[in-house]
Amino acid sequence: MDPAQLQAALAGRKVEAVVIGASAGGVGALLRLLPGLPAGYGRALMAILHIPEGRQSHLAGVFQQRMHLPVREARDKEEVSAGTLYFAGSGYHLSVENDRSFSLSCEAPLHFARPAIDYLMQSAADAYGPALAGILLTGANQDGAAGLAAIGAAGGLTVVQDPREADVPTMPQEAIALRQPDLILTLDDIHTLLLMLEKN
Repeated sequence: MDPAQLQAALAGRKVEAVVIGASAGGVGALLRLLPGLPAGYGRALMAILHIPEGRQSHLAGVFQQRMHLPVREARDKEEVSAGTLYFAGSGYHLSVENDRSFSLSCEAPLHFARPAIDYLMQSAADAYGPALAGILLTGANQDGAAGLAAIGAAGGLTVVQDPREADVPTMPQEAIALRQPDLILTLDDIHTLLLMLEKN
C-alpha cells in the first residue's frame, strides 16, 4: 500500500497502545512484524498467541534477542508502559483494567483458548478507546474477530493481515466478515504502519 494511504488512515489519530493477536503461523508473522522497531518506541505493544495449556511460553525470550525494546511476559497488576513489548503467558486470560494495568484470570477458555485474543482486545478497547490500535494476524479460528470489532466500535484503529498472505486465513477472514476493518494489509505494510505511528 502507498505510504500516503497509510498516513491518511492515521490522520487525526493519537495511538497510545497496540494489541496484536495471532494463532497458527503467528510466531513467524510476528518475527517479520516486530523486529526493527526502534528503541524508545513510544507505544505499548501487547501480543497474544494461542499457547497450549501447561506449556511454558518462551516468546519473551525469543523476541528479546531480536528486539531493541524491552520484552517480557505480562504480570498481574503490572502497569502497562510505553516502549515495552508484552506477551500473554500460558494458562491465564490477559486483560487490561481501566487504570491501564494488566489482570490475569482463570476464567474458562474462550474459543478453546486461554489466553484468548478476544479477552485482551475487548478489555484494551474499554481501557484505551480511540487511542488503541488492534491488529489481527494469521490463525485458524474466530478468536479475535469480536475483539477487533470492539476496538473499532470504541473508535480505535483496526488492522487485519491480508488473508491471501496469511499462513492460515481463517482468523483474518472471520474478522473481516464480522466488521470491516480500517485496513487490510500485508505484514510489510503493517510493519511500516507501526513505524509511522512513531512519527504521527
